[in-house]
Amino acid sequence: MKKALHEAYAVCPPGLEALCAAEIRGLGARAVKAERGGVSFRCTTRQLYATNLWSRLATRVVVRAAQFEATTFGGLEAAVRNEVDLDRWLGGRAPRLRVSSTRSALYHTEAIAERLRGLWGDPGENVAEGGDRRSFFGEPDRDDESDPSLGGAPLVIVRVVANRFTVSVDCSGEPLYKRGWRQEVAKAPVRENLAAALLMAVGWRADQPLVDPFCGSGTIPIEAALLALGRPPGFLRGFAFFEWPMFEPGTWASVIGQAAEAERDPEGLLIVGSDRDAGAVEAATANAARAEVADVVTFEERPVSSLQPPDGSGRPGWVITNPPYGTRIEHGGDLRNLYARFGSVTRDRLPGWSVAMLVADRRLAAHSGLSLHEVVKFSNGGIDVELLATHA
Repeated sequence: MKKALHEAYAVCPPGLEALCAAEIRGLGARAVKAERGGVSFRCTTRQLYATNLWSRLATRVVVRAAQFEATTFGGLEAAVRNEVDLDRWLGGRAPRLRVSSTRSALYHTEAIAERLRGLWGDPGENVAEGGDRRSFFGEPDRDDESDPSLGGAPLVIVRVVANRFTVSVDCSGEPLYKRGWRQEVAKAPVRENLAAALLMAVGWRADQPLVDPFCGSGTIPIEAALLALGRPPGFLRGFAFFEWPMFEPGTWASVIGQAAEAERDPEGLLIVGSDRDAGAVEAATANAARAEVADVVTFEERPVSSLQPPDGSGRPGWVITNPPYGTRIEHGGDLRNLYARFGSVTRDRLPGWSVAMLVADRRLAAHSGLSLHEVVKFSNGGIDVELLATHA
């Protein structure tokens, strides 16, 4: 019997579309196409579940439930009644709505949401966006979290472009970068999916030692450990599709079982994070324990001036880090001196190592004295950043 296919879309930070498309293609999806702010693809139910479980880069995954055109509210209501059936996803539950409209006759997003609430029910206050902002599918930094007061109501996303409506149902629930282990956060953290992007963009491998001298709450080393172990980033969390009437427990059990079989031996894995802030190191250690990687990641309290190759490395590796930008946190002294010291220490004590750093200002990065080139650009918490590396 031919398996039914879902038309799906993975939202990801702009700049990471190509990496995310390669990741989803590797999970077996078809018709994978990178678009601005995400990746469209066609997949089986099993592949849909696996994408949510395994994607290290996506912010969330949605299924496209319907498409139609409407230029009047009467036409909208008629199209929804006749062409949109959400029962297999919602099961009669009233959804939260996120609406965006661009270059369309129906431009008032709250008015659109009001009509849809009349048809689908109202779980509480919905979110509606004006057409002067980027649509949901191009918005990388919104948290998109469920409102507890709505009792975990499902999320339906309605996007209107040039009078064409696309109705999508969220599969993920909380954003996929919320892995479930990062409960303690240091200053100016990098999100989990962005940390994974740094590792994947430079092609870091598990047989290469890794050091992060500005580790903060440990996100980069922990994501590196999960990647090296072959452990899915979503193994500690649940997903919105668990609540679908069409949810297939047996298929999900098979996906989880295959993931468990894919886990690799940590022998030889060498990952070290350090930070001058004792509180950050404490948070990183606690996060690593929750992520179940405390036995393969080491965290140390030390300033960057004390950076050393890890004991037992014996071979060059990678320094991959997210140093202070100066735009979010106060740092004692001049950041130019910090970057200069980082570059000097790296050259002197880690000869032959490759370096990758996430920066918001190339002029600041230039003070490191390292020969850096651009790998990828994206946004971190609303700040435009780029990943620079000495080798890739």
